[in-house]
Formats: sequence, structure tokens, C-alpha cells
Amino acid sequence: MTVIRMPKPKASGDYRIVNKGNDRGEVCLYGSIGQDWFSEGVTAKQFSQDLKRLGNVSTIDLRINSDGGVVTDARSIYTLLVEHKAKVITHIDGIAASAASLIAMAGSEIWIAEGGFVMIHEVRGGVRGQADDLRRMADVLDLVSQTFVDTYTARTKQEASKIKKWMADETWFNSKDAVANGFADHISENMKVAASIADPSRFTNLPAALRPGRQRIEATLAEMRAAIK
Repeated sequence: MTVIRMPKPKASGDYRIVNKGNDRGEVCLYGSIGQDWFSEGVTAKQFSQDLKRLGNVSTIDLRINSDGGVVTDARSIYTLLVEHKAKVITHIDGIAASAASLIAMAGSEIWIAEGGFVMIHEVRGGVRGQADDLRRMADVLDLVSQTFVDTYTARTKQEASKIKKWMADETWFNSKDAVANGFADHISENMKVAASIADPSRFTNLPAALRPGRQRIEATLAEMRAAIK
């Protein structure tokens, strides 16, 4: 087995590309996409180099558990996978949120864990400068958001207007909703995950099931209820 690994990103999980033999490769995107002020994850450049080292495989299992990250890196990684000659099968093992949800769409098949989530929202960014600089940045964000709309629309077969509304609202789909709305094809019913988000402040409509410490709090409440009885 050949393993290609980058240094583990700071507080962002694990990334690796593995040639598992039998003409099959595996990509694990567990953590942040790209590098910015908040996290250090896998960049498109690193991903491209590692994908080339993977060698000739006919199938790639793309495993995702990521809050998202840098849009440009995500778009490049998506394109690299779509253009690869191997069949790509996406497995959303936990969360495919924000930019990571775009990468998930690269799979010709998309499987989502029973306890998994997909989240889509409008592209975000910042700029420092004069008023004209801010106006230009807004135009760029609109343009990039539209490319996400186009990708989601093509994959889900939903109306573009509905996709735009979901993105504007920051919409979270559990496994059943993801399949019902075309963001996934199948549910891995034997795979239940205890997913959570490291930084809830990044999101507007974060489901309660993903808030850090939820399991610990629920266990404490259960003990209290038992004591009362």
C-alpha cells in the first residue's frame, strides 16, 4: 500500500491519498480546504501533486468530513477529480459543508452517512480598501456564488432559483434531505457518525446536532433525569 500524506493541518483533521491496490484509490479530506488566516488544510497544489502520485486507478473513493475552506482551492480540487479518468465515488462520512460540499459533487455516486450533513451557503470573502474596492469584491462574490449555483443545479437537477434561496439561507441537509434534494444518492445506513463543528461562530443556522459538547450535555441531562426518578 502506498500512502501519500501532507503534514497534518493545524486543528483541521487529516488529509491523505492512498493507493489501496486492486485498481482502487482513496482520498480522505478530513479537515479544512486550503490555507487562510483561520486554518491550514490541503491546497489545490498539494492535492494535484498527490493525485498524480496515486498512479493509474479505475476508481477513487472520496471520503469527506470537512467544514469547508478556501473557495478557489475547492473549485480546483473539484475540477481535478471531475477530469480524472477514474470513477469518483463520494462518501460523506460526517459533514460536507460550504466549499467541501462543492467537492462532494465531483462524485458520479454520492453516499452520505446516516448521521451526515451537507451544507450550502453563499460565498464569503473580505477586502480592505476604498469604496470601489468593496464594490468590486461584491461583484466577485456574486460571480463565484453563481458558479456554485451552476454546479449544484447540474448535480441535483433542482431549479437554480431554489438553489440560490438555499444558499442565501445557509441551508443544512441531513442524510434523508440530502438524498431527497439530489445532493446525495444513497445513505450508508450502517455508518452513524458523531459529527460536530469546531467553530460554530462561522455558521448562521448550525443544527443543534452539530454543536460542540452536545453529547456531553445530553449525557449529563440523562443522569439528572435518572437521579430524579
